[in-house]
Amino acid sequence: MRVLVVEDDPRLSELLLRTLRAEGLLADAVATGALALDAAQGTAYDVVILDVGLPDTDGFAVCAEFRHREMWAPVLMLTARTAVGDRVAGLDAGADDYLAKPFAIEELLARLRALGRRGPVSRAPVLCVGDLRLNPATHEAWRGEVPVDLSPRELALLEAFMRHPGQVLSRETLLDQAWPMAGAQRSNVVEVYVRYLREKIDRPFGVASLENVRGAGYRLRRDGGA
Repeated sequence: MRVLVVEDDPRLSELLLRTLRAEGLLADAVATGALALDAAQGTAYDVVILDVGLPDTDGFAVCAEFRHREMWAPVLMLTARTAVGDRVAGLDAGADDYLAKPFAIEELLARLRALGRRGPVSRAPVLCVGDLRLNPATHEAWRGEVPVDLSPRELALLEAFMRHPGQVLSRETLLDQAWPMAGAQRSNVVEVYVRYLREKIDRPFGVASLENVRGAGYRLRRDGGA
């Protein structure tokens, strides 16, 4: 696995390089957002470790630019910011996971292994299922030609369904896809947001695209309910 470390703190950057290389991984390090974009453009990295606080920009902007340039390597964001709003900003920018400083090296390695197994996911500019359309890059959704106003978490959940039309997705799978920071949390967040989605993409249009599969999870109909 090849890893790009984007970190402007030289001590932390060196520690991460030594640790990753000791684990048998190929690792490169840069200290600015501009250098990160150049490096990722020229090398196929399996995972990017991206610090939020960089001297020339912030990690949110760098991650968003990765996705704009269609570079889909999983991104693990590192930051001293722990506010929920900052975590949401990172995930909405296209990050795949989020680790707050200070962190345990063992946890970072575990998250890297998980992201490496997931691998890059090629993301079509616009997803289409029946007459449902979603543009993950611009956070826009439509039912037919009618725009549907969705929150960032509703968009993430809809994207998870639209990438797997006709498939039953368990509650745990949906948590992993739309709430990667939820961990082992076992609240009713999935049920609540499925209800929110139905209120926006189904009921106003007189359709039923999201189906409950008893004891298994939820499924988006292949025809999108059209």
